[in-house]
Amino acid sequence: MAVKSCRRGLKSYQQLAKGPIDLPFLMLVLLLLGIGLVMLLSASSYSALYDKAAGYNASTGTLGDPYYYFKRQAIFAVLGVVAMLLVSRLNYQYLRALSVPVLLIAIVLLILVLTPLGVSQNNSTRWLRMFLFFGPTYQPSEVAKLGVVLFFSARLSKRRQGSPEFSRRLPQPWERLRYFVYWSNLIELFPYILILGLIGLLMLQEPHMSGTLLVLAAGAAILFAAGIRLGWFALGAGAMGAVVYLVIGVIGYNSSRIAVWLDPWSDPTDTGYQVVQSLYAVASGGLTGLGFGLSRQKYLYLPEEQNDFIFAIICEELGFIGATLIVVLFALLVIRGYWLALHARDRFGSLLIVGFTTLLAVQVFLNMAVVLNLIPATGISLPFFSYGGTALVIQLVEMGIILSVSRQIAPPKQN
Repeated sequence: MAVKSCRRGLKSYQQLAKGPIDLPFLMLVLLLLGIGLVMLLSASSYSALYDKAAGYNASTGTLGDPYYYFKRQAIFAVLGVVAMLLVSRLNYQYLRALSVPVLLIAIVLLILVLTPLGVSQNNSTRWLRMFLFFGPTYQPSEVAKLGVVLFFSARLSKRRQGSPEFSRRLPQPWERLRYFVYWSNLIELFPYILILGLIGLLMLQEPHMSGTLLVLAAGAAILFAAGIRLGWFALGAGAMGAVVYLVIGVIGYNSSRIAVWLDPWSDPTDTGYQVVQSLYAVASGGLTGLGFGLSRQKYLYLPEEQNDFIFAIICEELGFIGATLIVVLFALLVIRGYWLALHARDRFGSLLIVGFTTLLAVQVFLNMAVVLNLIPATGISLPFFSYGGTALVIQLVEMGIILSVSRQIAPPKQN
């Protein structure tokens, strides 16, 4: 009887693993990716003319290929979609075994960034070569995000709910201490805090503040979904606030960036230049925008218009209405992701979706907040829109994992 029961359970499990993927989530991802490629084509066409990698030669006056960024991003988009669909067909349970290796690889790569192998751009060292000494660059922080979500989800999905039973009187002091340690999740939290602290410390050395915030947000979201007590999150928020105050208010680190954030027009031709040009782009878009391809700020006025500040070009060309529609699409994708997490087959799948959906939501919010000068500039890209091939592929792989979990959601029973 036990063997027959196991066979029935295995057969049911295999049928769930081969179920249909969640079409609303897939359509939202593909729609955002398609719009992102089109907007990248518009935002990057002029700056590509003066990029040496695109063929620009100042001595001969030869201009570069205006489609250079778009072509490269389109290739990575195709590779990413193929990877997403392949991953979506895999059984996500196999990711449990990969959680520790991926996390260890991410930590090693973050350490390598701080060696002479690290590639520096714009006063930051966040990149490695694909083959260490040659090839395209990528950010190991993207691998770190993936590693943290996989590891936290795999480990926390096995945790027991509730506290062990003790006698009600608890007469001995050590018994009271033991009860508090178990009740407060203190011992259980220690390895996760250690991992987040190590990865955060390595990323701050690059420096990469926005990436650090994303890793912390993903880890905190998974811990919250796993049932860790709320008091720890309040304590963590207070500790982060104290650290930020010490770093900015006492030590004075990046105080100039804070000053520019509070008043970008105090130095509009130097430190505040990028923020000012971004706000000009957003303001000039008005309600309906200037029209696709008609941005003025992309003519080398706004730095990083194809990357971190592409949302400013979106606001300028599509206006408030177009930008709002894109925000709504991202919101629908995030809401659908959390809906899938609530209906996942097991805790592991649910925690995976919570981690990856939170990463996406926080990254979108931070990017748009920087463009609108709601927070200081952090150097963070907009998912599916900003130029960056390896980051796009990893983001689509993460979406593929969510789709893989959606395959095992049991269909609703029909009356």
